[in-house]
Amino acid sequence: MSLVSIESPKHCAKRGLNVNKLSKKLFFAFSAFFTTLLSLILLIWLILRPAKPEFSLKEADIYQLSLSAPNLLNSSIQLTLLSKNPNQKVGIYYDELQVYAAYKGQQITVDSPLPPFYQGHQDSNLLTTSLVGTGLPVAPSFNYEVGRDQTAGKLVLNLRANGRIRWKVGTWVSGRYRINVNCLAVMALGPTLPTGPLSSKQGTACSTTV
Repeated sequence: MSLVSIESPKHCAKRGLNVNKLSKKLFFAFSAFFTTLLSLILLIWLILRPAKPEFSLKEADIYQLSLSAPNLLNSSIQLTLLSKNPNQKVGIYYDELQVYAAYKGQQITVDSPLPPFYQGHQDSNLLTTSLVGTGLPVAPSFNYEVGRDQTAGKLVLNLRANGRIRWKVGTWVSGRYRINVNCLAVMALGPTLPTGPLSSKQGTACSTTV
């Protein structure tokens, strides 16, 4: 003979209330933990407040900048940048940096990748690379713009580096952030081209956005 247990609607309602109470407790506990964790991360970030890397142009030498056809450019530039981490407690991973030269808004060399590196607290690194271009298409006005610069007595180039970095605090490493660096190189350019390279050794600061 089997026994059949019959619960009243009142008992079922009580069990439903208990389940709802447990779910609410778990939800509030998880919310409190998540909020505390976010607040802690934000507090650490505000205390440390990592400053963006600082770049300056040490030297730029143009060895070639000539048209091989009406609108095809050959270029060769040697570039040295100084990169500095101004932070006392934050390290920087440079996962990727692509460097190129531009003139009047036109890219005049192909991208030149720099090897990844880590920059410790308040460390500085010299970054040297060769920028080249062979048969790069340029605007028909390129030769005219260079002629105007010769008349003005100076040639102005933009030397740019784009890539991704990560911040390191203790053992914690952030996600990747995009970095864009823009350096201005001003070179004396007379009515006749010099036999040696055009050089810029200003040591001027570059603009950096992260």
